[in-house]
Amino acid sequence: MHPRLLAACRALAALALSLAGAAFAATPEPKYQAMIDALTRAHASVVGLQVTAIEGARSVDTLGRERAGSGVVIGPDGLILTIGYLMLEAEAIQVITQDGRSVPARPVAYDLATGFGLVRPLLPLRVEGVKFGSAEELQAGDGLMAAVGGDNGDVAMTRFISRRAFSGYWEYHIESAIFTSPPIGNHSGAPLFNQRGELLGIGSLFVGDAMGEGRRLPGNMFVPVDLLKPILGEMQQTGTSKSSRRAWLGLSSTEQSGRIQVIRVSKDSPAQDAGIKPGDVVLAVGDEKVSTLEQFYKRIWSHAKPDEEVQLTVLQGNQIRVVKVKPVDRMSTMVKPAGI
Repeated sequence: MHPRLLAACRALAALALSLAGAAFAATPEPKYQAMIDALTRAHASVVGLQVTAIEGARSVDTLGRERAGSGVVIGPDGLILTIGYLMLEAEAIQVITQDGRSVPARPVAYDLATGFGLVRPLLPLRVEGVKFGSAEELQAGDGLMAAVGGDNGDVAMTRFISRRAFSGYWEYHIESAIFTSPPIGNHSGAPLFNQRGELLGIGSLFVGDAMGEGRRLPGNMFVPVDLLKPILGEMQQTGTSKSSRRAWLGLSSTEQSGRIQVIRVSKDSPAQDAGIKPGDVVLAVGDEKVSTLEQFYKRIWSHAKPDEEVQLTVLQGNQIRVVKVKPVDRMSTMVKPAGI
């Protein structure tokens, strides 16, 4: 057993004992062993991913061409779930198993709406798929295990802090995200497990406000597998989900004190073509004022067609301008290797 896995199991067992009280404490050994067995099986499903993106792909500017992270086997055929940005516009993917093997793989799906990615190895992994749990069962303070695959594989205990909506600066929003603390460093694609060894989520980000409401607490954001369950079949069949076919402007924005400020404009994007610049403040979409990233994104995505023209009211310096932007379907802008 991985020594850090045993340490994490002991820490989780100690936490369970402290929270459950005398009834559990009277006979801890069978439950403690069951937890070790469950987490050992879960840990065995974790793999590393090494990805080389297609040269010249748009995502190279922000994510780099060489990427490394984790994934978790979720199917009997070796299907791997990871965070999508790792395998976005991938030219080559290598799966690193816990026994040190390097197995080539191909991309199966990338879902823009949730951020999930699917990868399938081209050779048998001989790794059992993990079972799914649900974030809806979590209670504040619950002990969880996060795992990192690859050459620097590791495991760590963390705790559930909160579950709430999350808006990302890169035109991304999900209605429910898992926030944990303390954080793990190699979070990209790292699976999160409950004490029964069930998969709860996939690591996406380091955050400074795991508690929300502006309170400082370093942690991680995990995308819950609850969002995957209804679209898994669709992703395998089509390479994405219907929700991913939506408008994209090419903006990175931040939300501060009721103002949406542009911090980056992607090269050759609709926003750049419309003359939007870093530092601009978005005041309204159409005739609707927006003060949060969630409002901003949902207003853009509410149009029937991804390429339907939208009107933005922006503050540029001390001038208010009305700008017409012709969005594009984000999925159409990506270089697609064989497999998606």
